[in-house]
Amino acid sequence: MMPSIVSNIIAIYRKELQGYFASPLAYVVAGVFWLIAGIFFVAILLGPEGIIAQAALRDAQGQQIGVPLPPLDVPYEFLKIFLQIMGSLSLFVLPILSMSLYAEERKRGTLELLATSPITNWAVATGKLLGVLTFFTTMVLPLLGYEAIALSASSPPIRPEVPLLGHAGLILLAASVLSLGMFISSLTDSSILAAFLTFGLVLLLWVLELIASSLTGFWLPVGEALRHLSLLKHYNNLVGGNLDTSGLAVFASYIFLGLFLTAQSIDALRFQRS
Repeated sequence: MMPSIVSNIIAIYRKELQGYFASPLAYVVAGVFWLIAGIFFVAILLGPEGIIAQAALRDAQGQQIGVPLPPLDVPYEFLKIFLQIMGSLSLFVLPILSMSLYAEERKRGTLELLATSPITNWAVATGKLLGVLTFFTTMVLPLLGYEAIALSASSPPIRPEVPLLGHAGLILLAASVLSLGMFISSLTDSSILAAFLTFGLVLLLWVLELIASSLTGFWLPVGEALRHLSLLKHYNNLVGGNLDTSGLAVFASYIFLGLFLTAQSIDALRFQRS
């Protein structure tokens, strides 16, 4: 049973991945993502108000007052700011990548065939999620090249766990958003509507920490609960080099929730057609 499920997941995964690499829209999204990421990379590192300029200004201020100021950790600050911006940028990119996962199937009328096929809904959803997540990961890989070149000149070198945790956080964030976006895509035959609804949902999850911060007094326990559900809070922890197991559990819960709801959505369709 298990080998059959794995082979089905791999088959769906390969089909989805080939579809992304053959889609002009996917290349346009990737190109825009790389362009914007490159602009932010240069601005954060070398801009007039970038990290290097801030470090030089800090040294100059220390010399003026005659007391050396603590040096700015340029590699760490650069990586943290850059990955935070990449997380925000992904908020716009990921709904576009997930919008057609099921909506196009429903629009073409092939979703009914998929729903009544011997392949389990969980296998289909998992294969689709892995396919789009792999494509997003290939979009992130060139950024690693930028960062490796910039960070190779740092002295002392940055701790390796910091970039590893930061990029793992970006992939976990993407998996969570794509999983939820896949569920929304399974509810409609309009890819544009799926993208807008996914963006709205993710924006809500992104700003939960801001909402939680405004709750005080009697509502403080509610605020703490909302803060724990915030994607922004747990992503920033990983970007800062802090491994928080509760944050990993939250990401895993969002991924599982998206897969579960997607499978139930297709099960409902299968029930309607039976």
